[in-house]
Amino acid sequence: MGKPLNVGVIGCGAIIAQYLSNFRRLDSINLVAVADLDPARAQAVADSYEGVRALTVDGLLAADDVDLVLNLTIPAAHADIALKAIAAGKSVYGEKPLAATTAEAQQVLDAAAAAGVAVGCAPDTVLGTGIQTARRAIDDGLIGAPVSATATMATPGHERWHPNPDFYYQPGGGPLLDMGPYYVSALVTLLGPVVSVVGAASHTRNARTIGSGPRQGQTVPVDVDSHVTGVLVHASGALSTLFMSFDAVKTKSPNIEIHGQKGSLIVPDPNHFDGDVQLFALGAEDWETLPVSAGYVDSGRGFGIADLAATPAGQEPRAGGQLAFHALEVMESVLQSAGSGQAVAIKSTAARPAAVALTALSTPVRA
Repeated sequence: MGKPLNVGVIGCGAIIAQYLSNFRRLDSINLVAVADLDPARAQAVADSYEGVRALTVDGLLAADDVDLVLNLTIPAAHADIALKAIAAGKSVYGEKPLAATTAEAQQVLDAAAAAGVAVGCAPDTVLGTGIQTARRAIDDGLIGAPVSATATMATPGHERWHPNPDFYYQPGGGPLLDMGPYYVSALVTLLGPVVSVVGAASHTRNARTIGSGPRQGQTVPVDVDSHVTGVLVHASGALSTLFMSFDAVKTKSPNIEIHGQKGSLIVPDPNHFDGDVQLFALGAEDWETLPVSAGYVDSGRGFGIADLAATPAGQEPRAGGQLAFHALEVMESVLQSAGSGQAVAIKSTAARPAAVALTALSTPVRA
């Protein structure tokens, strides 16, 4: 705290551009090095960002001036890279999910606790003004005691636009594990931890046709369920219903609705950082758009790292490993329940992260 956090990035794929854009606006983050299995990709990033050097993965892990490793590798490599960074004495922040499985994720948390380093994980969308303004409305009692929520994500499939969609239809993919982290993390932030789940799942096709890019017209096999529904029982007693689909065409439903005894909230897309929060109070005649009242203003990917940098030593970051682990266990358990037909108890818990006051972190853009 009090000085910039020196960050090194492993993984220079497409997602890094969003992080770089925001790092240029955050004076609490000092990007010092990047690495990728493709040295040319790492060098291209280094050439675009003043003061950054391209290293090998091992070289970045060994660098004395790297305090935190931002892990932007593929999900299957998340745990391996995180464990190597922790072994090198560095804190870690990863793209979602924390690891491919809860067993691997637990190894990461245990290693970090033993080493005394911090673990953070996307999505940090929960820190933006959209989710945080909705959180403020709930905390201020505008809807009374929350009773239920619905979280809806519907798309006909990523193969329509993604040139290499194979992963989305293989084990570890599917609509829940792909997009669920945004929705489950938001639901826990809004309503608190989950104690049990019930799930059901299906798929409509055994193959998908790629709609764009050099492989257009090729088919990929579907080896996972592409439509998942789950009911989450929160410790508070509230019930959340998940609807995650690569089979549905479109929905007019809001991404998340929260219903309470005194009113209902429309919560903006949890894959975004902002958006309007609307309230329909008991006895009202129409929806009311609430003023922005909480969260990091004009935020984006990487603000979770800035929040981690401001977290006192020994305290859990808001976009921290415990929340990411809990969300991963909830999703795994929904799929387990879908396979067994039985409710599944959630073993982990995660404290509802502290609210974010209305805060502007942006500074003038750097080269």
